[in-house]
Amino acid sequence: MGGEPRPDRAGRPDGPRAGRDGRGGGAPPSDGRESDRAAVRRVLLPSPRSFCAGVERAIEIVERLLEQHGPPVYVRNQIVHNAHVVAGLEAKGAVFVSELDEVPEHALVVFSAHGVAPAVEAEAARRGLDAVDATCPLVAKVHAEAKRAADAGDTVILIGHDGHEEVAGTLGVAPGRTVLVETVEGVAEVRVADREKVTYLSQTTLSVSEVEEIAAALRARFPNIRGQGAEDICYATSNRQAAVAAVVDEADLVLVVGSANSSNSNRLVELAAAAGVEAHLIEDAAAIDPAWLDAAGTVAVTAGASAPPVLVDEVVAAIAAAGPIEVVERRVADEPQEFLLPQRLRTHDAPAPSGRTRPPR
Repeated sequence: MGGEPRPDRAGRPDGPRAGRDGRGGGAPPSDGRESDRAAVRRVLLPSPRSFCAGVERAIEIVERLLEQHGPPVYVRNQIVHNAHVVAGLEAKGAVFVSELDEVPEHALVVFSAHGVAPAVEAEAARRGLDAVDATCPLVAKVHAEAKRAADAGDTVILIGHDGHEEVAGTLGVAPGRTVLVETVEGVAEVRVADREKVTYLSQTTLSVSEVEEIAAALRARFPNIRGQGAEDICYATSNRQAAVAAVVDEADLVLVVGSANSSNSNRLVELAAAAGVEAHLIEDAAAIDPAWLDAAGTVAVTAGASAPPVLVDEVVAAIAAAGPIEVVERRVADEPQEFLLPQRLRTHDAPAPSGRTRPPR
């Protein structure tokens, strides 16, 4: 539980659809007569990319509340970390706030996909707010693990990035018993009451390698520590990282669609850069510097889990505007996961908002 024209979630989640020969975007197969036409640039689309089930659920919660109750629907913090998503929901009547004291008493408020501390839930109840929780179920799972460990008397060590909303929520589950570690070096600074009673957890949107490196340092310092390695990282984060890793060696340039505050999007850029490939985080197609494409015969285009699929389509179209392209889809995993809406918003066999059906990811 770490992208944004207004988000059309009916767009294809995997960008331009490849043909039977694995190509899309309108470029014919090469016949060797490159001197007779401009060189064809290859665009790799690693998949999965773009929206995950937790993001779709959170957006759908706000949309359904707006349909049922009308505006305003208040949302504490960005529902997901994507400027296009936020702007689209604002246009429909959502009001985003940083703290609950900005919400009128007894008003309708949604907690974002990144989760909140129990103290925030208690404040909402005290002020008589009609609160709807859009926390990603995988973030809620980490909260439950933190509570269980703290209740058992363990010190909980949270691997994460200070200031991220998900981290703030998890730290708030057991504030007297939870310690944040951001780096391997920070492991040496950790102080615990009992070295035999320690559990570690992770922010769900970190890179797999980052968590495994810090977890190894924790195990070396606390041999009896309990934890599950990188298993707290959500499937969508790890799948998108694996998809980029599968194509990065073929790419001259990697473009990651996502907002600057999207943790999982930033991890994708870091992964590509660590492989020695030029990589950029872009909000949308307008952010592409044409100079990036000059020496890029192969461009990989992906998107963080909070970025709308239509933005990938627009990036591919912008690359095509610079010359002929061959689009190649590279899928490393399927994502059949769907998360139930809160009970109050469920209707039997209800379609997605505005009659949209959810395409396969």
